Amino acid sequence: MTAPTLELRDLRTHFATRGGVVKAVDGVSLRVDRGQVLGLVGESGSGKSVTGFSILGLVDPPGQVVGGQVLFQGQDLARLDEEAMRHLRGNRIAMIFQDPMMTLNPVLRIDTQMIETVLAHAPVSREEARQRARDALGQVGIAAPEERMRAYPHQFSGGMRQRVAIAIALLHKPDLIVADEPTTALDVTIQGQILAEAQKLCAEHGTALIWITHDLSVVAGLADRIAVMYAGRVVEEGPVEAVLDAPLHPYTVGLIGSVPSRNRRGAPLNQIPGMTPSMLNLPAGCAFAARCPRAAPGCSEPPPFVEFRPGRSARCIHPHAEGPPA
Repeated sequence: MTAPTLELRDLRTHFATRGGVVKAVDGVSLRVDRGQVLGLVGESGSGKSVTGFSILGLVDPPGQVVGGQVLFQGQDLARLDEEAMRHLRGNRIAMIFQDPMMTLNPVLRIDTQMIETVLAHAPVSREEARQRARDALGQVGIAAPEERMRAYPHQFSGGMRQRVAIAIALLHKPDLIVADEPTTALDVTIQGQILAEAQKLCAEHGTALIWITHDLSVVAGLADRIAVMYAGRVVEEGPVEAVLDAPLHPYTVGLIGSVPSRNRRGAPLNQIPGMTPSMLNLPAGCAFAARCPRAAPGCSEPPPFVEFRPGRSARCIHPHAEGPPA
């Protein structure tokens, strides 16, 4: 069997602070195959974005990947030097940031940035690079792309800048895209267009996509599989329909129940009680136990990540719809 496009094995990324060590990513294991879309969901502070940054080697000090493997088509990215990573980033691996200005240089025109991105990784003429850039802008719904290429980032709205950043990520049709909430600033129509382009890229070119978001409605229509993160760990993983229709972990149940469309009109919104624990002072056992309606004395011990059914795993000793582990 061929190696998956991306496989994380016990990835751990820690931040050394004056108050102690923050285990932002604490033993995350994931797999994304060719042409597959993985939705990585969870509330703010759960470790989703740091997982994405760790894959591309973009964690800045005091953060550091302290353990585990990041296997891209069988090659451990965690062992590559910066020069080798530069050849991969933007070419075979791309990231779409939540803030488009992390991608765009404010003092350079859009055409300069896009053409240089093409020429950095492809042996083509400048005119061919310009054509690729123009086509990419058209794919993400920017009207009059030839004219807009001559503009500077500050002449675009926030949503337009995000579309340019997405176009840059699509330029080389990479093998892997890590998308960190890229459609948050876009209206619903453009969001649908971007999602359609992402699905088309995965289907036609076999691109593997990790879509990081807190919006379950986006994941429901886009992803093949879903992984739910809480306090730096994956607490549930499985096919998107199975997880959303019959979640195992109480935290997943709470996330789905808090979606406004699932609440009765006029009734108070459902919500998960309590607050996310401090990453500096996580409990010894299950990190969700203090907020969990199914908590029991056994939850004071760290729960294992168990496969309850083929392809369905959860980090819980009292899951919903529980059955004997597979």
